[in-house]
Amino acid sequence: MAGPLDGIRVADFTWVWAGPTNTMQLAHMGAEVIRMETSNHICTLRMFPPWPDGQPGPNRSGYFNQYNQGKRAILLDLAKDEGAAIAKRIVEMSDVAVENFAAGVIDRFGLGYEDLRKVNDDIIMMSMSGYGATGPEKDYVSYGPAQVPMSGLSSLTGYKGWQPMHVGMSYGDPTAGLHAAFAVIAALYYRDRTGKGQYIDMSQWESSMVVIGEAFMQQVMNGAPPERDGSHDPHMAPHNVYRCAGEDRWIAIGCGSDEEFGALCGVIGKAELASDARFATIADRKANEDALDAEIEAWTSEQDPFDAMEKLQAAGVAAYPPLVNQEVMESPQLAARDFWVEHEHPEVGVRRHAGIPWHFSETPLSVKRAAPVLGQDNEYVFGELLGMGSDEIAGLVEREVIK
Repeated sequence: MAGPLDGIRVADFTWVWAGPTNTMQLAHMGAEVIRMETSNHICTLRMFPPWPDGQPGPNRSGYFNQYNQGKRAILLDLAKDEGAAIAKRIVEMSDVAVENFAAGVIDRFGLGYEDLRKVNDDIIMMSMSGYGATGPEKDYVSYGPAQVPMSGLSSLTGYKGWQPMHVGMSYGDPTAGLHAAFAVIAALYYRDRTGKGQYIDMSQWESSMVVIGEAFMQQVMNGAPPERDGSHDPHMAPHNVYRCAGEDRWIAIGCGSDEEFGALCGVIGKAELASDARFATIADRKANEDALDAEIEAWTSEQDPFDAMEKLQAAGVAAYPPLVNQEVMESPQLAARDFWVEHEHPEVGVRRHAGIPWHFSETPLSVKRAAPVLGQDNEYVFGELLGMGSDEIAGLVEREVIK
């Protein structure tokens, strides 16, 4: 059965992480995504580990192969006039074009929105620049790791009395990719109603900021930013991650009511804490949080995290261990929902990848194929779609347009 974007073709000029995250969502929903690359300047993500069996190579990156599932790929040097002209032919038969180069790069190739409109007047073009196409910082180069502190997220992350901390990954990239995919789908809906394409000017920085709106409201309404406080909650107590038995094992526990706190006290064998004046109400527990955490961790530190989880959940207390990657991979819940994807890849064989997080009742989705190797779909795109003969394709290879 066809996906919801079946029949939609995407000319994919993206690279690294943010742009490919966007076009992967479109591929997941059934769009044909044609990724344009060149071996003269290989996508940075192709050169990132992890490497299967410890062997590096541009087609072997687990990072790249995760975020480019379901796509096609060709080799095309956009810096050459012939290459840019061929890219326009692909755009001419496409519905969407997506790029996330630094500001001005796509225009220097002659492939900006105004150029593409001349060959396809209803094209939808998504530009995912770091700071948007307008404003005094529009020409700045952007990277996901910098967008995390620039958004304000790092200022919210850390322990009480500590300096701001990085959150452990470049959230600016995947966050931008997901926002961009939503915007493209909205533009497709608009075009379906009006027949008009449009240009989408996206700021990756701004897409990082909108996910922490409550922090800005704290500043606006109370004149101060939220206080860094580790895994504590501004209102609930207890609410923390507690050490368990074993090396670096933990459990997250949260109680949102007096009833839940009473149940927790019963499970940990300290029913008397529920009547302790220090912990009588949520406000009291919050005021004496350090002492409360110590009482709870005295119990959890002797528990297996999964055994503790089962005991607490059975009593109606929210609790779950932070999972290591292997535990996530072995989750029966994810297996039951067919979340993991395993396709044969030309170089690395069958590897497990994270799949599609949505299930559509009327248009079932599936990852159609593993991520492509460099130039995997040259014959299909140049020959079948563009109608080039073997001699013409050979000439392009000889002139290093296809490279």
